Amino acid sequence: MTNTHTVRTRFAPSPTGYLHIGGARTALFNWLYARHYDGVFILRIEDTDQLRSTEESTRAILEAMSWLGLNWDEGPYFQAERLEMYQEMTEKLIKEGKAYYCTCSPEELEQKRKQALAEGRKPKYDGTCRDRHLTKTKEAVVRFRAPEVGITTVHDLIKGDIVFQNEELDDLVIQRSDGYPTYNFAVVVDDALMGITHVIRGDDHVNNTPRQILLYEALGFPIPKFAHVPMILGPDKTRLSKRHGATSVMAYKEMGYLPEALVNYLVRLSWSHGDQEIFSLEELIRYFDIDGVGKSPAVFNPDKLLWLNQYYIRHYPLEKLVASVKPFWEKKGYDVSDTDYLKKIVQDLKPRVKTLVEMAEQGAFYFEEPHYDETASTYLTASMKPHFRKLITRLREWPDYTKEGIGNFFQSFTEETGVKLKVIAQPIRVALTGKTVSPGLDEIMLTLGRQQVLRRLERAENYIDNTG
Repeated sequence: MTNTHTVRTRFAPSPTGYLHIGGARTALFNWLYARHYDGVFILRIEDTDQLRSTEESTRAILEAMSWLGLNWDEGPYFQAERLEMYQEMTEKLIKEGKAYYCTCSPEELEQKRKQALAEGRKPKYDGTCRDRHLTKTKEAVVRFRAPEVGITTVHDLIKGDIVFQNEELDDLVIQRSDGYPTYNFAVVVDDALMGITHVIRGDDHVNNTPRQILLYEALGFPIPKFAHVPMILGPDKTRLSKRHGATSVMAYKEMGYLPEALVNYLVRLSWSHGDQEIFSLEELIRYFDIDGVGKSPAVFNPDKLLWLNQYYIRHYPLEKLVASVKPFWEKKGYDVSDTDYLKKIVQDLKPRVKTLVEMAEQGAFYFEEPHYDETASTYLTASMKPHFRKLITRLREWPDYTKEGIGNFFQSFTEETGVKLKVIAQPIRVALTGKTVSPGLDEIMLTLGRQQVLRRLERAENYIDNTG
């Protein structure tokens, strides 16, 4: 057994799909609690459901955890590799008379269930095999002999004490006929043997907890502290699901969200520290504790997440932002080999976008010749041709091609020609970007460089010739 003075938390997903937003928040709370108390965070993959567990799902979960920055200190442990331990504990309970073999068939159990419901009783196992002293057979399961009287109290760090009547609980199956343990049993054995001190999980597990406490007691293990966090709801106050938008962590990566923004958003679902909204990771580790977690369900607000993502994009270190958006441009087939050029593009765009996908789309004109859409092309008219001609001639000779110098160029040009900047600004923007909305002209022109700007102005001039 492990030193119980050290805080030890765990995240224990089942590898039957992607890492869900709710699961990610649970992992985050466990990770932060362990980090806050300088403890240990353990990752355990609960793969005893052999039909539904897949290696692909395990990889997806590990990838999502890594992307969020939730590094684990031990693991990942796999339940499927720990069957001997569960078997040993099952045999211990049978030997001590705390568990027994049951040969009731699924059909018999269903019949008992229907009968109990028809008679207004709770449809729990009726104890047929409880005192038959059966031995192991191919179809036998093992049931835990639960106390039939008294109470079991869950001392929950979030919800307070929750009292369960033992007569309401069941002689639950702890080992299936194939030898695999059931969820409630495996989780108790693992948490006990891994020295887990705090079980922080979703409140959909509350009803499992009294059964698990009884198993801890029967096995002679210390009982960890429990904290059941409230569920996450969609904006319509129903349980968060796909109809509310993406629920997979990695879908948010694909949609151009930064991991820090998602972490910051998830931690604020049911946890608070005063009125603070934006936290660095160091602050989260310093401030996070269970007493800051509320009892009420949290409502997932996509707009708030988007706002946070925009904040993080604006304040992200430039090199990290370049590395984050680069794959989105690579996917579009753009040449991203010139890092200095990418830095300039990102600097231009980061005050104007909310996601990396937006940045990749809005930045397309930096990599390819602009496409004039229907609206944009209305600015490329015959009346603009003489202005473009003068612009090209003067810009080619202009000595100071800096941001300030470009500003001076436009001032000089408008003074000498008498053409107002508002007359030429939008046609120039369209010539350079193909769009009517973009970063400032001086920024674009500096990033594209003089030769590229001249080439695009000449292209626009040719377009006017060919369409006029």
